[in-house]
Amino acid sequence: MSGIFVVFPKIEDAKKIRDVLARHGFDGVTAFSAGYQALAALEDFPGGIVICGNRMRDMNYTELLASLPRGFELLLLASPLVLDGKPPDVLGLALPLRVQELISTVRMMVERSQRSASPRRKKKERTEKERNYIRNAKFLLMEQNHLSEEEAHRYLQKCSMDSGTNMVEAAQMILMLLYDSI
Repeated sequence: MSGIFVVFPKIEDAKKIRDVLARHGFDGVTAFSAGYQALAALEDFPGGIVICGNRMRDMNYTELLASLPRGFELLLLASPLVLDGKPPDVLGLALPLRVQELISTVRMMVERSQRSASPRRKKKERTEKERNYIRNAKFLLMEQNHLSEEEAHRYLQKCSMDSGTNMVEAAQMILMLLYDSI
């Protein structure tokens, strides 16, 4: 679950942005007036978006950015002059703010964070028998074709990709072919 955190020196400004986001379907938006408050709240979330101005009560946006945990993005709402000097990995919107611009930018950021947080295919741990197939195939390739271990491994990977099989099946095919030729 991701969160959206709005941080401005005037809590009223942060609440206005929170309310605009809530009216447009964003749930769980939290407003703060100080960076340290937001940072404390972020610890309970695996990722999310921090929307802030150039300065908060206790820090500026670069200090907040440097303290953000992994999985969080920053959206800076500031004057065009401040936005010209922002780091390239920070998204920014110029003040005065257009509501539709804010909504579409936050929506894009949320979708991007959801895509990157989607479950990835876990790498299956190989059994000892499967590791032996791969080791033996590499050894035979090294012996018969005078390859280094790295070259044999790359060859095995290429065979796997070319045949559309996993590395273990490719190793088994190579072992059968090479043992038949001995």
